[in-house]
Amino acid sequence: MWYLYILKCADGSYYIGHTNNLALRIQRHNSSRAAKWTASRLPAKLVYKESYQNEQEAMLRERQLKNWSRAKKEALVRCDIEGLKTLAKRLSKKSARFQDGNEAIRTETNTLY
Repeated sequence: MWYLYILKCADGSYYIGHTNNLALRIQRHNSSRAAKWTASRLPAKLVYKESYQNEQEAMLRERQLKNWSRAKKEALVRCDIEGLKTLAKRLSKKSARFQDGNEAIRTETNTLY
C-alpha cells in the first residue's frame, strides 16, 4: 500500500509527499531525517492522507496537489468538497484569462519582431 500525505509544519506551511510506510516517514520527518523543508519547520503533523495500490498513482496525486493553491489544499484537508468545487471553478476561470492574455502577449511580441 502506498500513501499520499500532507503534513502541516509548525510555521503553518504544508508538505506533500508519498511513501509506502507512513508511520516511519512521519517519524523521519520529525527527526530531521527526511526533507529539508520539514527539518527547519518542526514539528510536522499529519493532517491528510490517501491510500493507493501502487507508487505511480501516489506520485501522480502528489504532483497534482503540489500544483494546487494553498486555499485548495486547505479545503482538501478539511474534506470540504463544496469548497474544492468552488476553488476549481475559480481557478479554471483565472487560468482561461491568463491563457488569453498570454496568447495576446505572444502575438504582440511576434508582431514586433
